[in-house]
Amino acid sequence: MASVRDEVGVYEYSGGIVGPGIAPAATVRSGGIIRTGTPPGCWGPMITPKFQGGHEVTRPVMVEGAEIGDAIAIRLRKVQVTSLATSSGVMEFVDGRYVGDPFVAKLCSVCGTTRPSSHIEGIGDSAVHCDNCGAEVNAFRFGNGYVIVLDRENKVSLTVNKEVAERLAADAKVYAAIPEHSDQHSILSLARADISGLAARMRPFLGNIGTIPSRDLPDSHNAGDFGSFLLGAPHGYSFTQEELDQHKTDGHMDTNSVREGAILICPVKVPGGGVYMGDMHAQQGNGEIAGHATDVAGEVELQVEVIKGLAIDGPILLQTLDDLPFLARPMDAAEQVAVKALGAKYGQSEIEDNAPITFIGTGANLNDATKNGLDRASKITGIAYDEVLNRATIVGSIEISRLPGVVRVTFLCPKAILARMGILHLVQEQYD
Repeated sequence: MASVRDEVGVYEYSGGIVGPGIAPAATVRSGGIIRTGTPPGCWGPMITPKFQGGHEVTRPVMVEGAEIGDAIAIRLRKVQVTSLATSSGVMEFVDGRYVGDPFVAKLCSVCGTTRPSSHIEGIGDSAVHCDNCGAEVNAFRFGNGYVIVLDRENKVSLTVNKEVAERLAADAKVYAAIPEHSDQHSILSLARADISGLAARMRPFLGNIGTIPSRDLPDSHNAGDFGSFLLGAPHGYSFTQEELDQHKTDGHMDTNSVREGAILICPVKVPGGGVYMGDMHAQQGNGEIAGHATDVAGEVELQVEVIKGLAIDGPILLQTLDDLPFLARPMDAAEQVAVKALGAKYGQSEIEDNAPITFIGTGANLNDATKNGLDRASKITGIAYDEVLNRATIVGSIEISRLPGVVRVTFLCPKAILARMGILHLVQEQYD
């Protein structure tokens, strides 16, 4: 049996797949620490034909004592960018260079090799070439794209012109800070610079983090929206809707509040849970509307804790106080005094003791994702569905995490219910 450690460093990656078929990196104790350096997410793996998913996440770390039907709480203690620059934008597909799904089943349209090894020659859209026959092999193009340089200390960034983008492309892996054991090409090699001089703030977060699904699937498809691309797919990762619902863990959330200081609670669908992470973004608004954001390499430190008997189907998030929707923020002392006075005025002495909680919902579209999040909230808390609707309306919010279908369902929940779920200590740690 593998030794159980108090601290684990994991610096090897899964090649685009998450699930029980990927050998674990180590086992950590409940309460232990996981450290890693994550490679950039979507675009680098997307333009690397041998990848079978759109990300390059870490090999899983098992957590001692985590059993199917438990949950694992992940405290995000450190989420910091290491890249100096990245590139992103709206994607387009190149017909003939994939089978069913360009994220999962790429091929060379010239020699017919599936998932070919490849290399970079030159700069621009045609920079990715098949090792077997030498043909240009990239299955993706930018509809509108940009290169952005990053000031990690001052937390600002700036898109650059074509001349600067090409200069960065000449040393792409260095500016992208691609980790040593990463196998992806750097998206900086394409040097697409349609937006120049646009300044933006940075606030990094992890777009793909959680526990492994109970069946192997592409890492970028571990969610209800991207996962729907696997339904009846013509490649080796075909699922039915029932199979997808059973096995996925919704780790690919692209939720911008899964950042340093947050606590993420994830389902355990295999013994040990299998905590993995990747797809750090330097910034993103409420909704990855462009389909992709600023994928970067980064340093991550997590602390994990097993929550026994909390059988959840998808993630629960305890956001930082700053990230909570206005109506879901705990009231301050002055507001509490005013509420007590209001109750006394009308003879209402009972005032609920509650705290914020956020449920992640995913689905093929935003309506399905919202319904999924509301259903999960009702099932896990035991609060009637219609009451969850009311709470999300007057003491919470529904927020977009990603198009086509990831949302956050946030509301104030009675602390007695949070205690029964076994997470009150986490809620108090986060908000009290």
